[in-house]
Amino acid sequence: MSNKNLLVILVIAVVVIIAVIAGLSLHKHPITTTSSPTTTTAVSTEGVELTILTRHPGDILVKAKEEFLKSDIAKEYGIKDVHFIVVPPGLWASTAKAKNVDIGWGGGPTLFDTLYLEGLLAPLTSKIALDAAAQIPDELAGVPLKRISENGSIYWVSAAIASFGFTVNTKLAEQYGLKIPKSWKDLASLDLAKVLVKTLEPPLGIADPTTSTSNTRMYEIILQAYGWDEGWRILTLMAANSHIYGGSGDVRDAVIRGERIVGITIDFYGYTAHLQNPACVYISPPGETIVNGDPIALLATSKHPREAQAFIAWVLTEGQKIWLDRNINRLPANPKVFNTPEGKQRKDLKEAYMQAQKMTTMKFNDTLALSYEFMMQQYFKATLVDQHERLQSAWIALVKAYLDGKISKEKFEELKKKLTDPVEFVNPLTGQKVKWTQDVAIELNEAFLSGKTGILDQLMKEWRDAAAAKYDEVLETLGG
Repeated sequence: MSNKNLLVILVIAVVVIIAVIAGLSLHKHPITTTSSPTTTTAVSTEGVELTILTRHPGDILVKAKEEFLKSDIAKEYGIKDVHFIVVPPGLWASTAKAKNVDIGWGGGPTLFDTLYLEGLLAPLTSKIALDAAAQIPDELAGVPLKRISENGSIYWVSAAIASFGFTVNTKLAEQYGLKIPKSWKDLASLDLAKVLVKTLEPPLGIADPTTSTSNTRMYEIILQAYGWDEGWRILTLMAANSHIYGGSGDVRDAVIRGERIVGITIDFYGYTAHLQNPACVYISPPGETIVNGDPIALLATSKHPREAQAFIAWVLTEGQKIWLDRNINRLPANPKVFNTPEGKQRKDLKEAYMQAQKMTTMKFNDTLALSYEFMMQQYFKATLVDQHERLQSAWIALVKAYLDGKISKEKFEELKKKLTDPVEFVNPLTGQKVKWTQDVAIELNEAFLSGKTGILDQLMKEWRDAAAAKYDEVLETLGG
């Protein structure tokens, strides 16, 4: 074979090889293009897992997880699971940083504004989240439902709304000839005390603030509605008229069962109570309540901001149906949910939502409440929970002595004042004896949160001892 022929054969062979390779490339290209919806689809086959800090109870979380994971949004964004972390508000910042948390959901505006000021919230930026946030009113009953920065960025949005009041078993109230209470002061009344003296069964249910965030908020409302000194007198007599429970759900259930005439509750507990026992009605005391938005937000620690905002969008739209569940009964923040088939079946919640829009609320200072919150909870526990038996015994003896005519109205008021006076104690920061005032509470709160945690044990002991001495003195005066 000549060199020329050999060269021709080699050229043909190279051309064939190139053609084959090109053919293979052309064959592969459409597959890559077709599957490219996306490189996201490739990522989503692995799946994203979101971490969510929350204050919501288990029933809401179970329902939300179940409904979200089967939603189109979860599939579209390749979200295969959500994990909830439930910790006290004081641990949110450290938990978010340690766990790269994606979302904060539930816990009230004070908590979310604290995170915002600490730079732990990120603004919503995705179209799906911003479109969803646009469906939520900016405010309701004069209360903001969004935190919007000066440059117009949205940092949190309310996913639900709530008010605070009490649930009354009207059948039981009628049985004892009681008027339906209209104010917090009515729960500290002599009328309720008469039932206590007659039956030795507390007519009122409240919860320990160290184990109930909703009851904590209600006690803060009372302190601001009536002022610090008068507020504590009301709280003391409410405790004296009460059985004190470990949780707010226990308070609600006791009213439903007819064990208590009235119990202090967040609004949706009242709605649930009415569904389970139509004799139960929820009362929001006019001018002595607040409407709270319950926020959801993207955290600055998120490693999945795109997917996290998709979850937020779902909560603010399709996920609003969760609140309509007859075991949950929360007021949705997005009124459009009432136009859905599920929403049309909850005319009661729609009516409650309309009433919330017109509710007469009070001015409430979240920053002030937060400035003394921890110490307020501890003082309440030391003086009203830990010494509850002594307090109630002294109150029963005092009311009985007055009703039996053994003491005058003036003497009754004098001893009631002594029973409800703020205690005196040694301030561990100064070594000086002080009264329990708002300024002292703020000072102690700041010290504890700044790291002086060792003061708490001494304070709790002093508060318990001072309260016991005060209650015992009233009993001894009455010959008890």
